[in-house]
Amino acid sequence: MDNKKELFPVTDENGNTLGCISRGDAHNGCKVLHPVVHLHVFNSKGELYLQKRPEWKDVQPGKWDTATGGHVAYGESVSRALEREVEEEIGITGIKAEYLGRYVFESNIERELVYVFRTIYDGVINPSAEELDGGRFWSKEDIAACIGKGVFTPNFEGEYQRFFV
Repeated sequence: MDNKKELFPVTDENGNTLGCISRGDAHNGCKVLHPVVHLHVFNSKGELYLQKRPEWKDVQPGKWDTATGGHVAYGESVSRALEREVEEEIGITGIKAEYLGRYVFESNIERELVYVFRTIYDGVINPSAEELDGGRFWSKEDIAACIGKGVFTPNFEGEYQRFFV
């Protein structure tokens, strides 16, 4: 279960920290901008690893999403948050991630400053049983066939089309 008291930084669109907010407050519809990290993991065949979000998640339960995605904790750097989330969610350490950019994502309950990275990785991926409902590699054709059908999170769909199509 997500810790609703966990603290996130409040930022402006340039990533400057303005204060802090709890997870519960950040996800209650107030639309306070807070940072997250996303890592897209491709294998050398060009397939993209996606995670399955568990049903208990407070945002987009049961949908397929970016290999790793998580909030930056208050007082934590973006690079450290990326390392932590990758290790926690898919059991990979020491990755070489390429920064692709950032953008603001807004849903009906929150507003996030999303830092997007990608890597190519052919090793073993161990999705966390506590954090995820598994994961698998998807071909570009499989992803294209499922876009707009409620299979993926809306932010994954928008991000995939922005950075990879």
